[in-house]
Amino acid sequence: MLKRNWHYLLLLFLIGDLAYSGWQYFQFPLDGDLAPIVAPGKAYSTVLHDPFGLRALLEHKLYPAPNRFFAHLFLHEYFRHGPRLLQGVLSPLDSVYAACALLKLAVHTLLVYVLAVAISNSRKVLGRKFLLAAVLITPLLQAEGYGGQMGVIDWSVTYTAFYALPMSLLLLFFLPFLRAALHGTPLRLSALEYAGLLGLAVVLALNGPIIPAVVLLVCPTALLLAWRGHFAGLANGMSWFRRATVAIGALPWRKLSLFVLFSALSLYSLYIGRYNSENEWASISLPERYARLPLGVYDALSGKLGLPLLLVMLLVNAWLIARSVRTPLGAKAQQALQWLGVFALVYMLLLPLGGYRAYRENVVRRDSILPILLGMIGCFAFSSYYLLTHLPAVARRRYAAAVAVFAAIFTIADKPKARDFNTCERQLFATLAQSAEPVVLLPSDCTIMDWNVLTDYRKSDVNTEMMYFWGIIKTPRLYYQQPLPAGN
Repeated sequence: MLKRNWHYLLLLFLIGDLAYSGWQYFQFPLDGDLAPIVAPGKAYSTVLHDPFGLRALLEHKLYPAPNRFFAHLFLHEYFRHGPRLLQGVLSPLDSVYAACALLKLAVHTLLVYVLAVAISNSRKVLGRKFLLAAVLITPLLQAEGYGGQMGVIDWSVTYTAFYALPMSLLLLFFLPFLRAALHGTPLRLSALEYAGLLGLAVVLALNGPIIPAVVLLVCPTALLLAWRGHFAGLANGMSWFRRATVAIGALPWRKLSLFVLFSALSLYSLYIGRYNSENEWASISLPERYARLPLGVYDALSGKLGLPLLLVMLLVNAWLIARSVRTPLGAKAQQALQWLGVFALVYMLLLPLGGYRAYRENVVRRDSILPILLGMIGCFAFSSYYLLTHLPAVARRRYAAAVAVFAAIFTIADKPKARDFNTCERQLFATLAQSAEPVVLLPSDCTIMDWNVLTDYRKSDVNTEMMYFWGIIKTPRLYYQQPLPAGN
């Protein structure tokens, strides 16, 4: 009976995991960047009026996030309209938390969908192939549990919008090319699809520094490898120049134009990103950043079980594939694991060049290495999918049991910690809404729409502007909190 109904068990697990993740996302507090970006505050108003960073390019003007226009625009528009649309069925405060949860769940779902399609080569979301791939992926998208170590969907909705969302859209951009590379699916892009990918390239290039960095590692390498393959297949009697030009002409023109344009836009994005005033907040020398890099890697691998366990499974999968029956798909899975290692090494070596933030003390953190984390998750799911569908029956059952234990460890770990989530923040909102004072003293038990306890009431104006806009408070007022005792 289990064998006949495993398709439905996979579907039930996927739906349950997505529902549980959505509930978790609803529990998190609001972060300190949300109000300044959505209002926007004075610091972030410039980027919303300079989509292509021309002030940075032409005037060499320093201002926050010159290469992040579309990230700011999306967050600004979504949180100015999304919560208010939800207020037909929810309270003003719940509508904000729900808007955060829906955004995170949408990104979570998109990541599962794109990776599952790439792995299974099937768009049938109720099909067995898709569901198997999806179930291999979704337990690794941790909200709690190992989230602080390898979380893709960050507890901060701003970081989700700035990192996980563009990375999910980048995977969507690469999806037709991934299917062609992994499964030999013909690369056919209609005029509408081509135009959509062109637009997506423009949007993603101006979404911060992570996307351009990945694009400049992936796109030129993919084109060079394809060109080399065509070049090697041409007759040796031709001159080198002739072979080189013919090999370029053999590249699919839509792939060539998309990758070249995306790479050029990414170079431009990184250039204007040099005028990001946020880089002035904290700075250490480049040699010191490289000196801290090994500490960051050590911290990432030693903090909790999640990331080391995923790395072990990747090594086990690589060993099993090397020993299994040779098939074209197995060769692709093996190559994917090898290229992941190359990408991770090069990306990590380039990471210190991207600047420094004090909250990433040792350079490496889950957000800065998100492309590597997604690569690890994708390669684990792809290699496991291959083994579960190609190993001999006895070995497959044993391997399936090991994968089930692996997934169970991540599923059990991803449970709420013994903390208040946003309960404390909700109480502060209620206290503020009920007060009649123009400046309100709030307890310092937790933060309220901020990264830290806010002790200066003059810095609460942007937060209260957004609270009033959303209807959480009926009258604009300021607030402050008592400083925490030393050592807290």
